Amino acid sequence: MATKRPGSKRRKAKSLTPAKAGLPPGTLVHVGDVKTEHPQISLIAYDERGIEERSFASIAESRQYRRTRARLWLNVYGLQDPEILGEIGRRFHLHPLVLEDILNTHQRPKIEDYGGYLYCVARVFEYDAESRALTSDQVSIVLGENFVLTFQERHSGRFAPVRERLRSPQSPLLRHGTDYLAYMLLDAIVDQYFVVVDRLGDTAEDLEDDALASPTPALLKTINLVKHDTHLLRRAIWPLREVLNGLIRGESKFFSDETRLYLRDIHDHTIHVVETLDAVRELLSDLMDIYLSSVSNRLNVEVRILTVLTTLFLPTTLITGIFGMNFDWMPLIERHNGFYTAIGLMGGVALVMAAVFWRRNWLRL
Repeated sequence: MATKRPGSKRRKAKSLTPAKAGLPPGTLVHVGDVKTEHPQISLIAYDERGIEERSFASIAESRQYRRTRARLWLNVYGLQDPEILGEIGRRFHLHPLVLEDILNTHQRPKIEDYGGYLYCVARVFEYDAESRALTSDQVSIVLGENFVLTFQERHSGRFAPVRERLRSPQSPLLRHGTDYLAYMLLDAIVDQYFVVVDRLGDTAEDLEDDALASPTPALLKTINLVKHDTHLLRRAIWPLREVLNGLIRGESKFFSDETRLYLRDIHDHTIHVVETLDAVRELLSDLMDIYLSSVSNRLNVEVRILTVLTTLFLPTTLITGIFGMNFDWMPLIERHNGFYTAIGLMGGVALVMAAVFWRRNWLRL
């Protein structure tokens, strides 16, 4: 039996107007929830000779760093400090609109070419099957000539496998350019989609069992919440598929022909995820019909039982009405056992009718 999500309410989209109203384009203002206590900066410099890892507690500390490897991967956890984004933007010559989009964590997945670098936005998801809660975070990736910048709202562990591969001396990441690293990051994001969709599918199957066994208003609310989560997930995956399709067609100079072959594999994965997600959405839509049918059937059974019980008392009412008529002479009135005879007649007729109804399965659930 699936666990119900207590006190769940439909998550409403937050208004972006108060944070950005009246400000000129390119103004660095964080829009969204603060998901880390303090922003953190981590850096991996790498090439064929190996890697160098550094972490910085503040932007001032990072000013002392000098690159020792040909390629660079800079990652930022926490986007609530515009000063950090402004400093990174000045060092890597990022357009103010790019920095504005990074800080606005309600962007839809997209890719934009700014000439000297490529800016990509994607969303990562996590789904807790126990509480049936879907969480979403924005990930921004900037791909340049020998550098990759990633900006995440919080620690999610999504790119941990990529870091482990970089630490391996035999890793092909060390020999390839930064476009291959960007591919690996996108691949890690899409792989997580499979996990989330599978968990949503398992939840939908549990809800299907509940809808057949015990349809309740709480179950209907849960179905609507899970269905809403699938809509959110699809709205994030579908644009990413279009982004990858554009990269495969060679619209960006930052990806080599070899790396585009790998991007084609991610594109196929997104198609698979969308198809699986559509199947889950269709199952959830069918669950609404199953729920309504189950409720209707249960109501019909209850009405049938009430009707049968009412019918059983009709002969009793008839016999009572007959013996209640005000005639001077009535059969059995003057007999000492007349009352018990009438009661026995009522009970006998009711038992005969109940036996007939039972044989016809009218009294069974």
